[in-house]
Amino acid sequence: MIDQLIQYDQDLFLFLNNLGSETWDAFWLVVTDKLTFAPLYALLLYLIYKHFGLKTLLISVLVIVLMITFTDQITNIFKHGFKRFRPCRQEGVMESMRFIAERCGRYGFFSGHSSNSMSAAVFAGLLLRPYYKNLIFILLFWSAFVAYSRIYVGVHYPLDIVCGLTFGALSGFMFYKLLGYILKRYVETLPVEK
Repeated sequence: MIDQLIQYDQDLFLFLNNLGSETWDAFWLVVTDKLTFAPLYALLLYLIYKHFGLKTLLISVLVIVLMITFTDQITNIFKHGFKRFRPCRQEGVMESMRFIAERCGRYGFFSGHSSNSMSAAVFAGLLLRPYYKNLIFILLFWSAFVAYSRIYVGVHYPLDIVCGLTFGALSGFMFYKLLGYILKRYVETLPVEK
């Protein structure tokens, strides 16, 4: 059963990865770069400040730091626990794939890019939902876009991505609830949705 799932995962990876072309390589390398979306993060922080004030922004930043640290560390525990080689290191896969990433880490289950981007999307989307109803959908799409870039550049299987996105969504929701608890207990209440 597990072997069959891994085979399907590898087959789907090779199919999606080989859809790429040199024309699009530079674009996807920009998408997959961690610094590319720094302006988006700055905009989200500004929107939190605009609608909730400085005190809530500062507490939010602390909770976000905890959230990213948490998702990173759990991701690393999974990577070193499962020890599943990335496609760019897997014999039988790396010979048939396109690899355009700058480097190929050792283990890939599950994707840190996916879990971090999804946790940020869920956290910010839920926090700002009273003011921007559709923002969460835009952020979820952005997170999936970033996650797909990891398949395109050749460093993650689809299952790495799906599990990373799932964990990130749970993490983002959990830390959103933590922020709500802190604000309600120690600062102020979050606005009630209309």
